[in-house]
Amino acid sequence: MIKNHRFGAADYQVESEQTLFKGFFKITKLMVRHRLFAGGWSETLSRELFQRGDAVGVLLYDPVNNLVGLVEQFRVGALKDQHGPWQYEVVAGMIESGETPEKVAVRELQEEAGLDVEKLLPICDYLVSAGGTDEKMHLYCGLCDLREHGGVFGLEGEAEDILFQVWSYAEVIEAHSRGLLNSAAVTIALQWLQLNIANLRDQ
Repeated sequence: MIKNHRFGAADYQVESEQTLFKGFFKITKLMVRHRLFAGGWSETLSRELFQRGDAVGVLLYDPVNNLVGLVEQFRVGALKDQHGPWQYEVVAGMIESGETPEKVAVRELQEEAGLDVEKLLPICDYLVSAGGTDEKMHLYCGLCDLREHGGVFGLEGEAEDILFQVWSYAEVIEAHSRGLLNSAAVTIALQWLQLNIANLRDQ
């Protein structure tokens, strides 16, 4: 039996909000209190919130040839990663005002991989790290023919330097087991693919 959350939108109070930084991203300081499981209310808590906005990610899969498409790019947040700051990722981008996740997926697939997909299958929506950011990722699997694809993509105006690569499914699973594919979106999407690959290859 699925259990609903004990508390909801009426069980917290934002007492004040202060913008600490506003650039490409936004950082807000919140003074907030909430109901406690043992009863009563918490003390007023001071929390900084990294407001990045919602994003869309697409794992590309070729069910006929059993191929997977990933992008590789430099990520400043991975400077201390044991494998270095170039990360293997799904095609991804931020949702702008008035856009649907599906529209963003189509746009980013062109910008980062030069591809149109035959079918876009929803995987899940998840909060990236709710302890400090409000970002939500809308994750999809895009089905397409990946033969003879690959190359350097990205928008020069956004300083993007993206290498789109096509891997065999076996290579991707091996790389993931060795810790080379360590972004949350790739991990979640690959787990979904492993569970659904037989059905996808039958389509």
